[in-house]
Amino acid sequence: MDGLQGEEGAFLACSFWLADALVAIGRREEGRLLFERVAAIANDLGLISEEWDPRVGRQLGNTPQAFTHVALVNTAFRLAEQDSPGLTPPGPRDRSQPGS
Repeated sequence: MDGLQGEEGAFLACSFWLADALVAIGRREEGRLLFERVAAIANDLGLISEEWDPRVGRQLGNTPQAFTHVALVNTAFRLAEQDSPGLTPPGPRDRSQPGS
């Protein structure tokens, strides 16, 4: 109990962070399975909210939630990186190069 009124669900970004941690300690398959399980709760538009209520099986809170989506993308990248070592995330374009 946190002393606040109302019910809270599981903060979904934390689930992706847990998947990242599992991958980092060598438990890649477990991390991948968790990633897929959490990503599967996306709505018909592919959006995920802030929280998940396991009692009723529905999303709660702000939808879409940027923190959740950033965590999803980061975890997907880490899993892909395991499959393709040397993969680097896209960064800002180098404006000093012609055609940039």
